[in-house]
Amino acid sequence: MRQCKEQQFDASAHVSAFLGTFDRVAGNANFHGLKPLPQMQVIGDISNELLELMFPGRCGRDQAQMSLEEILTLQLNNVCSLLKSQLFLAYRYDKPSLDECDANDLADQTINKLCTILPQLRISLKMDARAAFEGDPAARNLREVILSYPCIKTLTIHRVAHELFLMEVPLIPRMMNEYAHKETGIDIHPGATIGNSFFIDHGTGTVIGETTIIGNNVKLYQGVTLGALSFPKDACGALIRGTKRHPTLEDNVTIYSNATILGDVTIGRNAVIGSNVWIKESVPMDTMVVIQEPEITFRDLRMRRS
Repeated sequence: MRQCKEQQFDASAHVSAFLGTFDRVAGNANFHGLKPLPQMQVIGDISNELLELMFPGRCGRDQAQMSLEEILTLQLNNVCSLLKSQLFLAYRYDKPSLDECDANDLADQTINKLCTILPQLRISLKMDARAAFEGDPAARNLREVILSYPCIKTLTIHRVAHELFLMEVPLIPRMMNEYAHKETGIDIHPGATIGNSFFIDHGTGTVIGETTIIGNNVKLYQGVTLGALSFPKDACGALIRGTKRHPTLEDNVTIYSNATILGDVTIGRNAVIGSNVWIKESVPMDTMVVIQEPEITFRDLRMRRS
């Protein structure tokens, strides 16, 4: 039997060609030489700790010997400690000239602002959970909704990420929502504004764009897209960012599965949008929009076997 000669792989022969790809042609796609960046694994840990902060006991930790006040204190310290470390990195990345003390001060200021908002966010999340329970006859109880429904996990992460987005925190809000997207299949940009008592039934494949505005008591089903119809460009051909380009849903709107609503349009109060509808214009309040029911043909397969 022929003996195989083991050869040591030499990467140096290939590195020179690889180095040639690290140019500026495609913009700043290179991270080499930058200060340390926030890490997605830690962002995921923060997101899960936020769930435990908003709904203590959800993760099943044995905390029977602790009072609720002690649990909240411990959990808030956990969240803030993890988040501060990532905020520090994000601020240093975003402004390379920022020294460590200034970045640390910015991180502290952001943490303090967020902590003043968290109680109101918890109230909103309780209303979301109640909307899910009342909107889904398959739900046995409210705790089941909080433990297992993907929309609650997504909205817990989104509502915090949205506040950080409004504070103009770099990187972290988008990373938080991408973590939620990976976990639940629901893709919500942190810039989207979402009212109270929001429910996404099932949720998989739902996409909500950056400048979307959603009112109170809105219900979506799986696969709904609230997207942009077009992307305006400036005189140089570059995308114009920050303009309103996604839909506004007023209060009490229901949108069924796989409907697509594009552009800066308004879906009026109490409107109902049927499955698979493609909408590019505003819909008045108290209106139902559906696709005409297709003709269905039945064939008797027994005729084939005779």
